[in-house]
Amino acid sequence: MKSASTLVATGSILALSAGPVMAVEKYALAVDTAYIFNTLLFLIGGFLVMWMAAGFAMLEAGLVRSKNVSMQCLKNIALYSIAGLMFWITGYNLMYTGVDGGIMGSFGPYSFDPVGGNALGTGYSNSSDWFFQMVFCATTASIVSGTLAERIKLWAFLIFVVVLTGILYPITGSWQWGAGWLSEMGFADFAGSTLVHSVGGWAALSGAIILGARKGKYGKNGQVHVMPGSSMPLATLGTFILWLGWFGFNGASQLAMGTIGDVTDISRIFANTNMAAASGVLTAITLTQVLYRKVDVTMALNGALAGLVSITAEPLAPSVPQSVIIGGVGGAIVVFAVPMLDKMKIDDVVGAVPVHLLSGIWGTLIVPLSNSDASYLTQFIGVAAVGIFTFIASTIVWHVIHMFVGLRVTEENEAMGLDKAEIGVEAYPEFGVGSQRL
Repeated sequence: MKSASTLVATGSILALSAGPVMAVEKYALAVDTAYIFNTLLFLIGGFLVMWMAAGFAMLEAGLVRSKNVSMQCLKNIALYSIAGLMFWITGYNLMYTGVDGGIMGSFGPYSFDPVGGNALGTGYSNSSDWFFQMVFCATTASIVSGTLAERIKLWAFLIFVVVLTGILYPITGSWQWGAGWLSEMGFADFAGSTLVHSVGGWAALSGAIILGARKGKYGKNGQVHVMPGSSMPLATLGTFILWLGWFGFNGASQLAMGTIGDVTDISRIFANTNMAAASGVLTAITLTQVLYRKVDVTMALNGALAGLVSITAEPLAPSVPQSVIIGGVGGAIVVFAVPMLDKMKIDDVVGAVPVHLLSGIWGTLIVPLSNSDASYLTQFIGVAAVGIFTFIASTIVWHVIHMFVGLRVTEENEAMGLDKAEIGVEAYPEFGVGSQRL
C-alpha cells in the first residue's frame, strides 16, 4: 500500500521528537487511523459501485422495448446476486490467492475477518477488500446483460454469469491485480478499462455473434430497422447513476486513504473522471449533430459512459486537458462504432460493445501518454491476451450452454416479449393490448 512508507516515516519522526512511550502510542494511533480510513474507502467505494448495478438496470430498462423491461430488471438483480456468491465461492481466491506471477490463484471459498478482528498487516479490513472487489466482478456481468437483451433465455444467461463471475473474470483479473504474469511485465490498468470493461465487452460480443440479431432488426438489403427503447428518462437516470458510481469505481481504486497524499490523489481522480465523461457527452452530441443533423440522446448517454470507461485505465496521471481528450475520443468511438456494428449485423441493444469493449481498449492503450512507467507494447500485449482468452473461453461456454439448454427464445416468445413469455410479469401492464383500467 502507498500508505505503508508514509506511516513508517511518521513513526520515525515521532520517535525522534517524543519519549519512547508517547512515540509508540502516537504511532499506534496513526496506524489505527490509516486502517480505519483505508477500510472506509473500500466500503464507500463499494457502496457506489454497487449502486452502479441500479444504473445498469435503469439504463437497460430504458433502452429495451417495453415488452422486455421486467426481464432486464430481473436479470440485473439476479446477476448481482450470483456475482456475490460466486466471488465468495471461487472468485476472490482464484483472483488473488497464490497467483505469484502465474495465470491464476487457488480454488476455494474466501474466509472473512473474524468478529472483532483486524488486519493491520494489510492496512485495511480484508472483508472490506473482498466487498470492493466483488462489486467490480458484478459490473463485468452487467455489461453482458444489455447487449444480449430481448432474445436470450433467462436461465441461459444466468448460467453464463455463474461461469463468468466465478472463473473467467477472476482468471484474467489475477494476471494483473492478483500479481500475475501481466503485472510482472509492467501492464497498467488502474481501475479496469480492460480487466473489467473489456472483459464484459468481449463476453458480450461473443454472445451477440452466436445469438444473432433480434427478429426484424436487419433487412435483406442492409437496412437497419430502429427499435426505440421504452423510456429515455429511465435510460438517462441510469446514466447519471452510473456516472455517480464511477467515482467509487475509479476513486476507491487508489486503495488507500490513510495519508494526505492519498486523499489528494483521490480528489484528482474524481476530477479527471468527471472531465472525461463530460467530454464524451459533448463529443457525441457534436458529432451526431454534424453527421445526422439531429442530436441522438442515446449517443449522448453512451458518450458519457465511453468517456468514463476510457479514463478508467489511468484516471490519476493525466492532466485535465489529457483527460478531456481521452474521454472525447471515447465519445467519438461510440458514434462511429454503433453504425459499424449494424453494418456487420451484430445486434448490440444498448451499445455496450462500443462503450465497454472498444473504449476500454482505447483507454488501456493510451495509458503511456500520461504514465511514463507504462509502455505501449506491454499495454497492447495485455489487451490482446485478455481479449483472446475471454472471447475464446466465452464462445466455448456459450456453445456448451446452447447444447444443453439453448440460448435463444422462440420467435413466438420474442414477438410476445420476454416479460410475458419468460417471467409472466409485465413492466407496464396497463399499456398492453386488451388491458382494462379499473
